[in-house]
Amino acid sequence: MKYKDNLKTLLSGIPSSYAQIFFSTNQFLAIILIIISFFDWQSGLCGMLSVVVSNVFSLVLGFNRFSISKGLYGFNSLLVGLGIGQYFVLSPLLLVVVLFAALLTFFFSVAIEGIFTKYGLPFLSIPFLLAIWTIKLATKDFHALELSPRGIFIANELYMLGGNSIVELYYFLHNWFLTSSVRIYLLSLGAIFFQFNILAGVLIVVGLLVHSRIAFIYSLVGFYIAYWFYQLLGADFTALGYNYIGFNYILTSIALGGYFLIPNKKTFFWILLLLPLVIVISIATSNILAIYGLSVYSLPFNIIVLTFIYTLKIRVLPNLGPENVFRQYKSPEQNLYYFQNNSLRFKGSVSIPISLPFWGKWNVTQAHNGEITHKDDWAHAWDFEIKDGSGKKFKRNGALVTDYLCYNKAVLAPAAGYIVEIVDGIADNTIGEVNLKQNWGNTLIIKHAETLFSKLCHLKAGSIKGKIGDHVTQGQIVAFCGSSGRSPIPHLHFQLQSTPYIGSKTLNYPICHFIENSADTTKMLSYTNPQLDTNVENIEINSILKKALSFIPGQELHFEVIRNGIKTKSMISVYSNMANKTYMFCKKYNATAEIFNDGSVHYFQNYEGSTKSVLFILYKVLFKIQMGFYKNLTIYDTMPLHLNFRGLTRIIQDFVAPLYLFCHSRYSLVYSAVDDELSPKQIDIEGNINNSILRFKYSKSVFKISVGKQGLNKIEYKNNKTEITINQLSTPT
Repeated sequence: MKYKDNLKTLLSGIPSSYAQIFFSTNQFLAIILIIISFFDWQSGLCGMLSVVVSNVFSLVLGFNRFSISKGLYGFNSLLVGLGIGQYFVLSPLLLVVVLFAALLTFFFSVAIEGIFTKYGLPFLSIPFLLAIWTIKLATKDFHALELSPRGIFIANELYMLGGNSIVELYYFLHNWFLTSSVRIYLLSLGAIFFQFNILAGVLIVVGLLVHSRIAFIYSLVGFYIAYWFYQLLGADFTALGYNYIGFNYILTSIALGGYFLIPNKKTFFWILLLLPLVIVISIATSNILAIYGLSVYSLPFNIIVLTFIYTLKIRVLPNLGPENVFRQYKSPEQNLYYFQNNSLRFKGSVSIPISLPFWGKWNVTQAHNGEITHKDDWAHAWDFEIKDGSGKKFKRNGALVTDYLCYNKAVLAPAAGYIVEIVDGIADNTIGEVNLKQNWGNTLIIKHAETLFSKLCHLKAGSIKGKIGDHVTQGQIVAFCGSSGRSPIPHLHFQLQSTPYIGSKTLNYPICHFIENSADTTKMLSYTNPQLDTNVENIEINSILKKALSFIPGQELHFEVIRNGIKTKSMISVYSNMANKTYMFCKKYNATAEIFNDGSVHYFQNYEGSTKSVLFILYKVLFKIQMGFYKNLTIYDTMPLHLNFRGLTRIIQDFVAPLYLFCHSRYSLVYSAVDDELSPKQIDIEGNINNSILRFKYSKSVFKISVGKQGLNKIEYKNNKTEITINQLSTPT
């Protein structure tokens, strides 16, 4: 088994090493690049040998299998092998040199990765530069190596590779009417793989278009910004046709435009500013390295990309300017679509979820920037009271604090933390009077993080539970509502602040999830602030919804799937990764879907793999579900558009995506029925996914979910092409 795993890792690492040069794992692009590398079969052989050597050594020495399979330890060695194979005639001695050069490059990769990782930077092709320069300087004294005359008679070399047909194709492209800039653009693309012909460039364009339309657009943008800047300066742009360093502009634009940064208008602007710097560095370093007979290769690309990424990492306000890609997906399109979608889904989201500090429905009698006391440095706070169905706050005549509906009601910890401050022993006021000397009244402050504290005020004397230093959990009773301090009637004052002191400035920090009730609607709101005169409550967790949606690592879910009348069985496993994130995995289709569950709301986040898997249906219908039952409550969300659009529409959207999104995918569900509100055994939920182009309907999917005490009883999903019924076969364990 270990032998098979090692072989699988090595075999997957070979094509990935080729695609990785364009920041990709696309297998089609990898195959094209492998073919191109063998246009000069001797150079291609040296490149392939280098990849195998690096991957074998990384595996033998116990390096991360994932990194090996993704080509992270192979792509620099590949470039070194291609370069050496291009310069010398193939011989046994050359193969020995290639072997040791690959080993040297691998060591450089590991060492530089270790250094750069500390700063959150990629090592790019720095190992290639160090290795190729070292080898070139050393081989000046290797007189047994014969310099290669290849590249002079390209037609003969192509004939040996693929016969007369490939030679005819080469001459067709070579004699094709191309402007000087297009010709140099194609030559520059080919030069990335040490291939100095237009055919290689054309094939790379095809591979880029299949892999990523955005990457292709940025390759053109980068090259032509450089082209126009050369003309503006009066520099000789045709010189790029001789040294082929134009690929620095292409790689810089692709790297910053779609891989390390989110592709959008801001990114275009920054590439416009950065490309002239690449030109300056290209010209300057070329003059310096020419003294030693060395080429700049990809040095300008490395300098600008690494410098700019590091600059962005140490900025104080990361939300300004271009956005870093914090999680890499398979393409610039996915980077963009997931970023856009998550920005909408989790707008205002915070690392520490804060809930409302009470049970049941309370009314917001003073919100942020209130009319009475919530002003200036103390503007971001809430006052809560309880009102009955007719809007009254008290029973009888309201002359006593005990008449008020909120008086002596439990006050809860809004999040886990430690008690850091207590003020107690202040008597409740007579109705209508206030205590301005002890303004905040009985108060409890809880520390949730280094710069996040919650403050609960006007508490009942003697009701605070615990002492300073005690740990509390979210939802734990910590006190009871009173009317102490500046409190003419019983109410609860609640605020968040960044320091632990009584009287600290308030912090504009949202409530994670809550239900807002009005006369005719019930809404779930997330990561926002409760508004004045609204009735709000925490989500009241329903036991069967919680059980059905609490996916625990180690679970195996078994389903019967009926797709368009054809019955099959499927199994989904639940795991957690090294980042402690829970995800579902379908082995049959190698599909994964990441789960986020904060105890109140279940989300599916990222999906990767075949859309044929039953996991893809689960991902779509369970995209966002809160775990309380509220009759006719509707949940809305947006879905990543690349998962719901295909064909020409998707291709056109990809081309213009950095500037404009005209495709939209919207998710909604409604809690339709429960068999028994007091002791439910089954809950029915209905929903749909509407895909639109501009404002016009593109496609629609509808679904029904039946949840019971054993979990997900049944899911029915239907669109214009597919009708699927999913029955859960066993209880999650």
